[in-house]
Amino acid sequence: MYKNNRKKDIPPKYLLLALTIVCVAFLLLSYFAGDHMAKIKLYTGKIIAPFQKGVNEIGLWTDSKLKNLKKIDELNRENEELKKELEEARRQLTRYQTMSLELKNLQELYKLQENYPELNMTAAHVFSKTSSSWFSEFYIDKGSDDGVFEGANVMYGEGLLGLVTDCYPGYSKVRSLIDDSSKISARLIPSDALCTVEGNLNTYKDGVLVVSNIDKDASVSVGDKVLTSDISDRYHPGLLIGYIESYTLDSNNLTMTALIKPACDFDNISDVLIITDKKQSIIDEE
Repeated sequence: MYKNNRKKDIPPKYLLLALTIVCVAFLLLSYFAGDHMAKIKLYTGKIIAPFQKGVNEIGLWTDSKLKNLKKIDELNRENEELKKELEEARRQLTRYQTMSLELKNLQELYKLQENYPELNMTAAHVFSKTSSSWFSEFYIDKGSDDGVFEGANVMYGEGLLGLVTDCYPGYSKVRSLIDDSSKISARLIPSDALCTVEGNLNTYKDGVLVVSNIDKDASVSVGDKVLTSDISDRYHPGLLIGYIESYTLDSNNLTMTALIKPACDFDNISDVLIITDKKQSIIDEE
């Protein structure tokens, strides 16, 4: 026979009776030993109160830090949004400044074109230049497909800039009148004296170009205009080249040499006008 090792369950009535006795005992103890229990509570309160206060302070500190962290997260998000808005505003400002500069350049080109209503012109944008500090040679985004040709006169600022030396379907190369290889047949206004404008990068360091072969008897004054002459084989007549700044009699006592300030600023060129009319020559007439 197997021994039954299972513990006997306590009947519910006995369990209820035991709990009732315990409760009654606590009531009697509280009644007859009230003063002693009050002292125990007092001492217990003195011990527990600082801990409770510390726990409350830790809870308040933690809650404060959590709120601060939440505010920091909100501020970081707002900061990122402000950074994005600022970056977009900067991009828009750059676009507006670029558009404003382009508009100003186009207005100046339109004004220049109005000074020569008898000539047909097309605008072109400069996209590259040689290693020179100034725009002595550079490239434009218009070519033979746009009516540009080798020898076409190029205008900028107040007047003549140079001419096209090489022309391709989609772009062209321009040589300006300050280049060392440039020589232009010109005349002075109002004296109508003939002369030659010589390109020279060294003299342009001082912002001037040399005008030679002026007749010694010509009436020359500071501020006189220098224009392309009718006898030029490559340039249309009457294009403004610059203004007389000074002049001296040459050692041969037959001619004078002058310095002129060009009508163009060759330091920074972005857009130009190309004269699409060809210069009429004797060969063309034949």
